[in-house]
This record gives sequence, C-alpha cells and structure tokens, in this order.
Amino acid sequence: MTVVNKLNQTLEMLKSCESNCNTFSMDTDDLNAKQLYTKLGEQLKQCTDMLQSRISYVMEQEPQYQTQNQQNQVNQQASAMENMEKQPPEL
Repeated sequence: MTVVNKLNQTLEMLKSCESNCNTFSMDTDDLNAKQLYTKLGEQLKQCTDMLQSRISYVMEQEPQYQTQNQQNQVNQQASAMENMEKQPPEL
C-alpha cells in the first residue's frame, strides 16, 4: 500500500469519526454531551483539512502521482534550469 493510499484511508476514517460526532451531538439531549461532541467534530474537521492539504502536497511533489501533463511540465522546467546553468553569464 502506498503512502497516499494510507493517507487517503486515514482521511476517510477521520471523516467518519467527524460524522459520528456530529450525529451524536444531534441525537443527545444532554447539553454538556452535545457541546463535547460538537467540539470534537470541529477538531476532527480541522484534522481532516490538514490531512487533505498534506495529501495534495504529496501528490504534487511525487512524480508517480502526477498526471502525464504535469510530469511533462516538471521535466520542461528542469530542462530549462539545466540550460540556464550551462550558459555562461553575460557581461
């Protein structure tokens, strides 16, 4: 299993936990429990947002997750950088 697969699996579990907390919050009549579940749901939402951001970053950085077009752009940029480094500075 790849890192991105594991991250996506973890993200789905976090979303499920968030959903459960929100459901528990709506189902209870106890005000303290309702506040607790609501706060937990909000914290889990923050965690899912951060993890989603990390997944996006990994997918942008790792060539095996990029589309062919993205990979071509990366290769072109690398080639341009190499050409610039090979050229002597102009005076």
